[in-house]
Amino acid sequence: MYWESYDNPPTDQFNPGVPFSQPPQYQQGDQFMSNNFPQIPPIQDQEMPLQDTLQDSSMFQMPAQNQIPFQDQMHPVPMEESVPQTPMPQSGISEQVPQERPETPGSNVRITRSRLRGAQPGAGTTTTYTSKRPPPEERARRPGRPPAVRKQFQEEENSVSQKDACLYDLVRNGKSSLTTLVDEWIDEYKVNRDTALLSLMQFFINASGCKGKITSIMAANMEHAAIIRKMTEEFDEESGEYPLIMSGPQWKKFRQNFCDFIAILVKQCQYSIIYDQYLMDNVISLLTGLSDSQVRAFRHTATLAAMKLMTALVEVALLVSINLDNTQRQYEAERQKNRERRASDRLESLMSKRQELEENMDEIKNMLTYLFKSVFVHRYRDTLPEIRAICMAEIGVWMKKFHQNFLDDSYLKYIGWTLHDKVGEVRLKCLQALQPLYASEELKGKLELFTSKFKDRIVAMTLDKEYEVAVQAVRLVISILKHHKDILTDKDCEHVYELVYSSHRAVAQAAGEFLNERLFVQDELMQDTRTKRGKKRLANTPLIRDLVQFFIESELHEHGAYLVDSLIESNDMMKDWECMTDLLLEEPGPSEEALDDRQETSLIELMTCCVRQAATGEAPVGRGSNRKIASVKEIKQVQEDKAKLTEHFIKTLPLLLDKYRADADKLVNLLSFPQYFELEMYVKSRQESNLELLLKKMQVVADKHQGTEVLETCAKTLEVLCNENNAIICTKCDVQRSTLIDNIVKKYREAMDDWNAVIESGEEPDDDEMFQVITCMKKISIFYACHNLGHWNIWLVVFNDFRNAISGQKYLPPEVIKSSVWACYYGTMWDLHHLEDLAENGGGANIANLVREVKSRLTQLMETYKEMLLNENLIFREEAYVAICDLLIVFCNQLNTSPYKVLAELVYEPDKELQKMLNDFIQGNVFVYEEEEENDDHSRIEALHKRRNFLASYCKLIVYSIMPTSCAADVFKHYVKSYNEYGDIIKATVAKARELNKINCARTMVSSLISLFKELQDENGGLVISRNSNQFSSLKELAKRFALSFGLDALKNREAITALHREGVLFAVSETFDDPASAPPNLPFLEILMEFTNKLLKQDKRMILNYLDRRISCGMPSSKGEDWQPLLLYRNSLLHGESDQPLPTARRAYTRKKKEADDEIGEDDEQLSDQEYGSHAEDGIKHVYKKKAKTPKLDVLIVRGGKIVRSANAVEENVPSQRAIDPPDPSVANTNRPQRQCTARSLSYKFVEQNSEDED
Repeated sequence: MYWESYDNPPTDQFNPGVPFSQPPQYQQGDQFMSNNFPQIPPIQDQEMPLQDTLQDSSMFQMPAQNQIPFQDQMHPVPMEESVPQTPMPQSGISEQVPQERPETPGSNVRITRSRLRGAQPGAGTTTTYTSKRPPPEERARRPGRPPAVRKQFQEEENSVSQKDACLYDLVRNGKSSLTTLVDEWIDEYKVNRDTALLSLMQFFINASGCKGKITSIMAANMEHAAIIRKMTEEFDEESGEYPLIMSGPQWKKFRQNFCDFIAILVKQCQYSIIYDQYLMDNVISLLTGLSDSQVRAFRHTATLAAMKLMTALVEVALLVSINLDNTQRQYEAERQKNRERRASDRLESLMSKRQELEENMDEIKNMLTYLFKSVFVHRYRDTLPEIRAICMAEIGVWMKKFHQNFLDDSYLKYIGWTLHDKVGEVRLKCLQALQPLYASEELKGKLELFTSKFKDRIVAMTLDKEYEVAVQAVRLVISILKHHKDILTDKDCEHVYELVYSSHRAVAQAAGEFLNERLFVQDELMQDTRTKRGKKRLANTPLIRDLVQFFIESELHEHGAYLVDSLIESNDMMKDWECMTDLLLEEPGPSEEALDDRQETSLIELMTCCVRQAATGEAPVGRGSNRKIASVKEIKQVQEDKAKLTEHFIKTLPLLLDKYRADADKLVNLLSFPQYFELEMYVKSRQESNLELLLKKMQVVADKHQGTEVLETCAKTLEVLCNENNAIICTKCDVQRSTLIDNIVKKYREAMDDWNAVIESGEEPDDDEMFQVITCMKKISIFYACHNLGHWNIWLVVFNDFRNAISGQKYLPPEVIKSSVWACYYGTMWDLHHLEDLAENGGGANIANLVREVKSRLTQLMETYKEMLLNENLIFREEAYVAICDLLIVFCNQLNTSPYKVLAELVYEPDKELQKMLNDFIQGNVFVYEEEEENDDHSRIEALHKRRNFLASYCKLIVYSIMPTSCAADVFKHYVKSYNEYGDIIKATVAKARELNKINCARTMVSSLISLFKELQDENGGLVISRNSNQFSSLKELAKRFALSFGLDALKNREAITALHREGVLFAVSETFDDPASAPPNLPFLEILMEFTNKLLKQDKRMILNYLDRRISCGMPSSKGEDWQPLLLYRNSLLHGESDQPLPTARRAYTRKKKEADDEIGEDDEQLSDQEYGSHAEDGIKHVYKKKAKTPKLDVLIVRGGKIVRSANAVEENVPSQRAIDPPDPSVANTNRPQRQCTARSLSYKFVEQNSEDED
């Protein structure tokens, strides 16, 4: 059997576990090249009837030869089927293609020109021809047409004329109309068709990027295959580019003009020239040969031309089919007339016209069949994905337009097989080709067998790693659902359901459309449902019930915003506020089922997400569009939605708050609604009474509830209502806010008085008294974050109790202390805000006193926080650490640059003690590598998130120059070891530190390496470190990461790299006191330092080498033992590309006299400052420039007769100079300051940048 089973591929040729490495399933053009132009395989005459093909599943079975599957690029769906391949001929396409279709019955078959080409041999005959045109006497000629007599070309060799060469230029430039250009070519063809054909052949050659010229003698005497070989020899091999793949608008326009030219050419020639048995024969023969070429440019261009030619012929076939139908109807109408009214001449004319149209249709079908078998069948599996994509795109066009001929399982199988292609663009073209077929009600009957065979693959492609492919796959599944509902199983649908939670918005929205088709369908039986009091339910009521049930069953309750975003643009029920609130407020009718508590909570959650997105127009985190700015249409839509939801919830929100006043989970969402209101509508629509009712409900909530989320949402909403920008309602809201805060402060004072009384009496507080103190302090802290409580003079009371509790003079519950930390923090922030307002308004006589008072409070608060950092309670240490980091950023030297100089007194700078305390905290609480307890994933993620915040808070102090860069050394040393957890934060810190000061950053890097080196020494008990150990390899890897962070510009980083080497050398060659002649114990560190050697300039290498030699306190023994290998390796890395320099000879340990001599050569290491070392490097650069005109010479090793001879004939490369980089102004480093936010407890680590100069 010619096709093997698609469902059972050979097991020995397919192993799903082996990744795809070679593309043998694709064909290169050389597999079809032969010395002569390939012969045309015979093709049988008649198609298989559709009803037979639908019942014969062999149409989708695999070819037996060269059957190697495509690599499946889907993720995470594994490929479980091999990819079918068409058989590869053994000796080019001249081999006979196995017959697939039955012969046409009957003997009265006209032998057409295309049959003589080999496309449709007559029954019982097998005839093949080469591309060489047969002599005219051997051709079968149409009746009534003049014989095609070929003119002989002139013997002299004529190059292509300038007019011929302009055909490609005119199409490329696009300055003249393509229709006019084609008409001119047709006129030329009518005068001299050989010259015109030569011009067209040259056009295809030039369009491939080949500069070769086809002469008239070549066209007359050479086969097309020989011409193609000749053009291949003249192809420019230096450049791999050709017009179809070249970038730029000009070449993009040429590609379109190239396709249009072919289409217009066939359209203008459709009535006569394409049937003259000359033009199309030669064009098809040339394109077929080019499509089999080994040259990619020829193959790509010819395949595109051939496919577009087929598309143009399909258009002609459609027109001929229409004319044939019209002629047949006219003939039948005339024939059915009675004999007296029948016109015999008209019958003969119609019969002759019908016969001619039938012959034309046969001719076109033969052309299409030959092109398909000669080009498409081989190129749809070409090695070049662009060629495969062209084939898939065009076959979809043929199936859509000429479905009578192409929408058949024998053609559909090629699309089905290519769905497994390893390139996403090809898979995308397959899906796009299928979509219009499934969208047509007329064509769905012809797709049943294809759908049953490839449905699983299409469903699996909804999880494609290429998002655009996944989107189109979902849309195709939607079309299958519409027209083949029974073929999709529940499991298939569930695969698509889950995609509404995808992080890619387009995929999620496509899945949302699938949900609309599959689940959210209007039920006419539910249209007349009414509530208990007789109100008719809205049409979307059953759909919202289904949405809530889907949300519950998905078990992703924290991701309601993603579900809403998937549906909000495709289903209007997501903004049907009345329907949602009726389900919550109205009592269910007798035929309805009431919502349970879980359903009500889920509905309120979804409704909140809908309100948020409708009022802001912002997608959930991770799903935002690439466009930063919304369009005018989108802004207008958001404004309209915001007005509608405000108008509705102004009236219904107080009712909802009243109904669910005891349910904290529901209140958290409902209380947030006013944050998205158009607040001016309270006045415009005369709804002040509802505003007062809302404020009263919020006061009740703040008084009765103790939950943190409820109180935080209440405080935030009250802040929005009292915003000064809403002056119309601000006054009323401010009065209510004062009443609410009065009540909170009053209860706090009463609770603390009762607590103090109990403590002073020596009794132990009961649970009720402890609960009151904890609750009241929590409310003070939460409302202090959003509202200034300074008018109530509460800060000093809270701070004194808090300080006494920390110092041990008084006992307070841990929860009260934690709340007090943040109450004092926010109070200090509000004090600064108040001072800024005073300074902006001109200040006053007492502003200086207020500044000193705030400074005193800040100092006392920071001292208390530092005391908390030493507390045994981990919670206290964590809260104090975050508060200190945030306050250091707010009260940093940025205040010195403030326009109000009076605020400069508030600057608080961390001393050495505080810096050490902060560093100790992150070393003990962030970089923890012990085995973690077996907690659930959620707990581990939360713990990691908290530690990342701790590290980011510390790193921001470095980035904003609040602490010196050297404080980051203990952070940098964890870069490799904790790369998965904190790599992005440390990487961004390194990049920012390098921007501030490259030299300081480099010294910090080497300091972190030295610190790790010393730790390794301590672990080995002070012995020499093994350079083959894993710990030493990790240290080298860290150095390599640091080196990569400097980038490729060695000149820009010159001073920093030399400073790094200087510090490293100084540490490595420090002398030992036990045995002055032995190797220094830190010498292996030079091997770590080698990772930075390639960043040094040539003259800097010599300078570092001299520096190294001067610092070695003892010479190297002649044995060159293992202990000295790091020094040898380091010196060789510095000498790379230079002449050998003598190693330092053995000498005694340093004496005072030698020390003084060394000091005369260069200053002692400890005396060299950054500026002095920088100027020293600068002098080195100037030294090079002084010698530039004299072309200085360096020694180069030359080996002669086994001896090394020194030559002084090598010219040194001149290195451009650069001034030593001065340290940046501190004020410049502080210009990118983060803005303060009084509402955030911990500044997040969003400052981390993903794109830095780091090369790794």
